[in-house]
Amino acid sequence: MALLDPEIIEIAVLSLYVTGTATALSALIGVPLGTFLGTRGFFGHRAATTLIYTLYGFPPIVAGLVMYLLFSRMGPFGATNLLFTPSLMILTQFVLILPVITGLTIAATAEVDRTLKDISLSLGASNRQLRATVLREARPGVLAAIMVGLGQGLSEVGAVYLVGGNIEGSTRTLTTAILQAIRNGEFSFGAALGILLFLIALAIYAALEWFQRREFE
Repeated sequence: MALLDPEIIEIAVLSLYVTGTATALSALIGVPLGTFLGTRGFFGHRAATTLIYTLYGFPPIVAGLVMYLLFSRMGPFGATNLLFTPSLMILTQFVLILPVITGLTIAATAEVDRTLKDISLSLGASNRQLRATVLREARPGVLAAIMVGLGQGLSEVGAVYLVGGNIEGSTRTLTTAILQAIRNGEFSFGAALGILLFLIALAIYAALEWFQRREFE
């Protein structure tokens, strides 16, 4: 019934839109940034990576609260009127997913054989060419980083609830709808939504796994 209900389909589409957009934006920034930090040392490098790893474990509910305060009517960005909109939900998930993808990309690129890096440099590769070579070698780990980020976005509820408001027909996602169903005592309906969320995640990860296996065989 959940699969056939137009309201549930709308909620599922919004969930995929919010998380997919946030993950794509995070990957566009996090992968190059993580590759840069994973292949090049500079003054403040350790502080930068420590900050990223710290944000990696930042409580989502606190991030949501910060975003809420920033974009509330009394906050510095209140005039943007983004509170309780999908746009702010995307921005909040971006803030949460970016450190995950960046941190895991740092780890993946840093583990590439040092010999490959030395050979590339000895052959006259520029820093950009070196990073491109390392990134090609670290592709499985980078794809895994994106998958982890996507998973965090799909499962996020607290931060999204705070900045989105769980407004029916506007900002309600699968996770916030599950929370609402539990609060209303509609446990069967909440379980059905949970199964739907699991099936969506399974389909996405199966497709990514197939792509990863085909790409790296």
